[in-house]
Amino acid sequence: MNKVNLEIQLGKVNAIIGENGAGKSTLMKILSGVYADYEGEIIFNGETVRFKNPKEAQYSGIAIIHQELSLIPHLSITENIFLGRELTTAFGVLDQKKMTSRTRELLQKLKLNLDPDTPVFKLKVGQQQVVEIAKALLSDSNVIIMDEPTSAISDHEVDVLFGVIKDLRKQNKAIVYISHKLDELFRIADRYIVLRDGQSIASGDMKGMSKDRIIQKMVGRNIEVLGNPVASESAQRILSVKNLHLKPEGSSKSGMLSNITFHLNKGEILGIFGLMGAGRTELLETLFGLHPKNSSGEIWVDGQRLSFRNPSEAINSGVALVPEDRKKDGLVLGMDVRSNISLTVLDLIETAGIISTEKENELADKYIKDLSIKTSSKKQLAKNLSGGNQQKIVISKWLATHPKILLLDEPTRGIDVNAKNEIYKLITSLAKKGLGIIMVSSELPEILAISNRVIVMSEGFITAEIPISEAKEENILKAAIPKSI
Repeated sequence: MNKVNLEIQLGKVNAIIGENGAGKSTLMKILSGVYADYEGEIIFNGETVRFKNPKEAQYSGIAIIHQELSLIPHLSITENIFLGRELTTAFGVLDQKKMTSRTRELLQKLKLNLDPDTPVFKLKVGQQQVVEIAKALLSDSNVIIMDEPTSAISDHEVDVLFGVIKDLRKQNKAIVYISHKLDELFRIADRYIVLRDGQSIASGDMKGMSKDRIIQKMVGRNIEVLGNPVASESAQRILSVKNLHLKPEGSSKSGMLSNITFHLNKGEILGIFGLMGAGRTELLETLFGLHPKNSSGEIWVDGQRLSFRNPSEAINSGVALVPEDRKKDGLVLGMDVRSNISLTVLDLIETAGIISTEKENELADKYIKDLSIKTSSKKQLAKNLSGGNQQKIVISKWLATHPKILLLDEPTRGIDVNAKNEIYKLITSLAKKGLGIIMVSSELPEILAISNRVIVMSEGFITAEIPISEAKEENILKAAIPKSI
């Protein structure tokens, strides 16, 4: 970052906009005390401040909701929300009753109907994101920084969050809002601040701005957003799923799949849309062999009926899964680019149990070039790359297995508009080469932009199958809304 100048105004939603790697998250970590070693000044409430740690920033009235979930999996929702801020009785013991009651109030405010004593590891990613928001709302902060707060939550939860933001704005709180979803920025933001290559480029009121002008300021050039690809003319069926069922774990109803039947052609991009809890992720996981004991039905790959007892069997049959949470499930962040790319094919690059450095380098060089991965070196740690380039590494890892079917779960989650367009181009180029692709996305414009055909899910059922020529936001949403709502 270099000579960033910006102003955060009270009573307004201040949107920080920029590509991956522009410096948005780094800047927010400075403002919230995560990074204390920097040049320049931060003036807060009329005084120059330099926070040594997040706790100092928090006590001063600055709270942050990080893009990366920072919850402790085996602690309860209440324990996570009050971690480091525990309430005690007059006798110095934890006031569990008061903390549980306060947690319940916060969850109700955010329309999350969960028991405060629920361990976090039992929650879906979207539910965990809402708990992160609850953590920030616990303290009476004057400045609340939200770094990609809607990246993993449903449309309903987004509406709830925006209602909370509007209430905070009425209380004269300053909201610093980072998001790659330009549509929601135009919906909620009062002001914009554009960062590019670590520098502040422009700022002003959102009123009167257009999406094209914002994008041009972000990247310094015009971007041609990829349109819907030409559907494959191949009628060769590469995947058939018949009467697939998935039983829920324990007494939970979530995760259930019922009577799932569909097909995928060679070279086709099949988009799957549904609201949170519809069963989209569970469907991909079941196809990848992650729930063999609880699932039933038929899976046919290239005309052959298969039954995957584990992901290894799915991989050997030509199925690959790019998971929703790339940092948790897709990458080993502490390993370098080269090692991450080769993880799925170690048996192909080793001799007598020893990995061939030459073969590993050749593999990394191929995918860094083919997928235009922006990295200073194949030895750079994966955690230091932008979200878009991290996602390309995950895709590279699976392309190295030469799959027939590529399952993509939220492939552009948390990446900017330019990186999204690169991922779209990559997906369409893979389809043109004959790969069958199933893409789950919670963003309707993405489904409409990239799919050849759309399947809609609701409460574990397929409720609609729509050719892209007939797919509209209205009929997709109508099919996605549960009957109970």
